[in-house]
Amino acid sequence: MIYLYAFLPILLVLLIMLVLRRGSHEAGLAGWVCGVVIAALAFGLNWDVLKVSQLKGLYLSLNVLAVLWPALVLYYLVDQAGGIHAIALALQEMIPEQGWLLVIQAWILSALIENLAGFGLPIAIVAPMLILMGVTPVRAVASAAIGHSWAVSMGGMALAFRTMMDLTGMDAAEVFPMAALLLGISALLTGLAVAFLLGQLRYWRRIVVLSLVVAAVQFLVGWCGLIPLSSFAATLAGIFGGFLLTKRRPALSRKVTLTPQLRGGLLSYGFLFICIIIVSLIRPLNQWLAGVRLYSTFPEVATSTGVITAAGPGFIFKPFTHPGVWILLSAVFAAITLPRVNGFKSAGVRKALKSAFTAGLPASLGTIFMIGLSSLMEHTGMTVTIARGLSDYVGSVYPLIAPLVGTLGAFATGSNTNSNILFGQMQKGVADLLKISPIVLLAAQTTGGALGSMIAPAKLAVGGSTNSTKGREGDVLRITLPIGIACVLIIGIIALLLR
Repeated sequence: MIYLYAFLPILLVLLIMLVLRRGSHEAGLAGWVCGVVIAALAFGLNWDVLKVSQLKGLYLSLNVLAVLWPALVLYYLVDQAGGIHAIALALQEMIPEQGWLLVIQAWILSALIENLAGFGLPIAIVAPMLILMGVTPVRAVASAAIGHSWAVSMGGMALAFRTMMDLTGMDAAEVFPMAALLLGISALLTGLAVAFLLGQLRYWRRIVVLSLVVAAVQFLVGWCGLIPLSSFAATLAGIFGGFLLTKRRPALSRKVTLTPQLRGGLLSYGFLFICIIIVSLIRPLNQWLAGVRLYSTFPEVATSTGVITAAGPGFIFKPFTHPGVWILLSAVFAAITLPRVNGFKSAGVRKALKSAFTAGLPASLGTIFMIGLSSLMEHTGMTVTIARGLSDYVGSVYPLIAPLVGTLGAFATGSNTNSNILFGQMQKGVADLLKISPIVLLAAQTTGGALGSMIAPAKLAVGGSTNSTKGREGDVLRITLPIGIACVLIIGIIALLLR
């Protein structure tokens, strides 16, 4: 029964989002309140434990939001200046072979946009492009939803992956190779699924080749220490590879029209790309910048039931090597340079900021409550209790369902990051109890959470907001759900073999 008590806050979050279809900010608040009550009644929560756990959770939330908000501002600035649309038009000039272009748009372009914005925007942006090319609206939304999912975990400066590493205390460099392997396999699976939906399976050989390129680039970039840029580099390689694999008539030009809008978009994100590379690859500079650290030290606390959390620092924030700082600098750079490059007006800046605020506020509240709940459960032993329950009932075949747990979290919260927050520590606890590799389980968790994006109602709702499928998420889910389950089960089988 104690296992059920520990799981009740998470179950409440899932029920509110699935049955009542409320946002993560509302479900997160309800789950947090439920967690406090249960922790006080059954797990010995006291004021000291509550205070320390929530302060630690708040600091970790600020680390996540320091990426979220600048990324949204940068995206909407470039979008208002016509940069995102210009990139899509350039892609059409590069790939005149319509069937292959459909696959690249749904599979690679959507993944590229995931790296730039996320939060369902890849579906919202790519689906209308597919519809204009003759794809039915429901199938267009489903294709973009499936296609972008492989890039979710390492997209957005690897926010979901890094948050899981911060919460679990694992070394990102140690977990990344396994995660990159599973995500690379996911890239192949989603590419084939997109081709199937769009009636373009005749390109399966190209998809296999391109998925190998994408997976290799993602692995090598992360292995070199550039994990925040690994997915971004992989999607750029995917776009270039898609261009090279295109069959074109000799009379057709290979040139892309460099419009002011395209120049502005490339300049804005190119500045960010160069900044991150310089800071990450120049080791003396990286070490010097990493020397600036902000953190608070917390005392040892113990629940009345004997769960002790040792004294020590909470999250250590390194501002000058944090991706969010460089994204913010890139947003400032974009706001200054875009008016000079393509005549971007100040009214566009105000509209971009308003759009970023509208998109970011609910996501921010959801993140704060979810991380607060996760920290509370960790400090009171609730996470360990759930892990013990799962290890008792499932045993050594648990790696098979580990990615399904990640998918469940993403389905309920609409976020791979929130899924990793809810279940990352639990996955590590199960690994410790069952004496299996936590690296495999955490890689399976974040991969399952990424694939869960294709069935997350919240993301499908955003994806349908720009086309006629608005309010018809159920029709899209009927397509994406069986494909998502099949992909996750394949990842689970691989995780079981690798345990």
